[in-house]
Amino acid sequence: MAQTPSRHFDLIVIGTGSGNSLIDESFADKSVAICEKGRFGGTCLNVGCIPTKMFVYAADTASAISHSSTYGVDSTLDGVRWPDIVSRVFDRRIDPIASSGEDYRRTRCPNVTVYDGHASFVGPRTIDTGTGEIITADSVVIAAGARPSIPEIVTEAGVAYHTSDDIMRIPELPRSMIIQGSGFIACEFAHVFSSLGVAVTVIGRSDVLLKHLDHELAERFTAQAGRRWDVRLGQQIATMTATGPDRRGVDITFEDGSGCSAEALLVATGRTPNGDLLGLDTAGVSMDGELIRVDEFGRTTAEGVWSLGDISSPYQLKHVANHEQRVLGHNLRHPDDLQPFNHRFVPYAVFTSPQIASVGMTEAEARDAGHDVTVKVQDYGDVAYGWAMEDSTGCCKLVADRSTGLLLGAHLMGPHAPSLVQILIQAMEFGITVPELARRQYWIHPAMAEVVENALLGLGFPDRGF
Repeated sequence: MAQTPSRHFDLIVIGTGSGNSLIDESFADKSVAICEKGRFGGTCLNVGCIPTKMFVYAADTASAISHSSTYGVDSTLDGVRWPDIVSRVFDRRIDPIASSGEDYRRTRCPNVTVYDGHASFVGPRTIDTGTGEIITADSVVIAAGARPSIPEIVTEAGVAYHTSDDIMRIPELPRSMIIQGSGFIACEFAHVFSSLGVAVTVIGRSDVLLKHLDHELAERFTAQAGRRWDVRLGQQIATMTATGPDRRGVDITFEDGSGCSAEALLVATGRTPNGDLLGLDTAGVSMDGELIRVDEFGRTTAEGVWSLGDISSPYQLKHVANHEQRVLGHNLRHPDDLQPFNHRFVPYAVFTSPQIASVGMTEAEARDAGHDVTVKVQDYGDVAYGWAMEDSTGCCKLVADRSTGLLLGAHLMGPHAPSLVQILIQAMEFGITVPELARRQYWIHPAMAEVVENALLGLGFPDRGF
């Protein structure tokens, strides 16, 4: 017998990543329910963007010490205090923020009710909170994120594997680690653990690491990675066997007969949106493959139900979820003035070594789309600050349209790439042409940004000497 709903709200939000940020002061006059079965703050705060970058910074510091002799500075890395690194990130930063966020909603927001069970739909705009209570609302926002994807061969092998959800909290560093995967997560953690003294093997089925990059940068990065990690690409796993008394070790054999082994296995083969866990069919919410189907305003196929972030967005990026949260906040408050998502120029960055940043079309995509393409690759080592850094790997690759003078894509590899790309995102978003961007502003000499200036000038547009 169906349980009768016990309470009705103006708004229900499922998920407390960007979904929690949705509930600002403009909703103070609304009754709101928040459903969250895990830690407040979502993927970004707890297991994603923020803690990983804190680990990356520690790894960068260790790496700088190890390579200081390049600059005539003799130094040694005396040791890595892994428990202290973990404590700095979680005990002193992440966990208190997550706890205070939840406490704020529970104790200082009288219009908000928090449910800490696994929420799922049991009818149109009707939610089983997982706490023994059924609730309804005028509007529902699904912001339940994604979870690590685990290949079947791993589960069948019975290996006590790790994912990005738990790897940063392991009690001690293993001597060796296999990272299964060749994308963003894999390459960031390969940098972290190898810099802290772990022997890292990266395995993947593609022929390059970070295959979604512009292919020239992917090839450059893969070549650099091969000098730091044991990289096994183009490989299909034939067998995987758990080893060690606690089954945390792993032996892997590939179809070509080669193999590798390690004390720990990190599975980094992507993330699966959580839409399949929410009973969406009972609510009339349709999916496109693994993603909840939404229109340009964030509306699902069910009346009054909206969605944002990784559960409905192919980008799986926090800055995209934040943008969608701001748009949905407006649309919920102003149903007669709906604003669309802006996904024209979505950038991303990979905080590995060297750092990666990209926005817009790759060279291949631009040519396939029929643009009259001009391309320039500017090496970091050809500008003054690059000399100071003795950089021999970094580059800035720009793709532009000759007929319009507009940038089509920007792809950087090297120190500060995620910051340098912001100049180019701004130009693309506001329609600033290559000649305007190159000459109608000062470029500080000898800052690293000169690599962008020189790349712009190298695209071959007339220099008006502004």
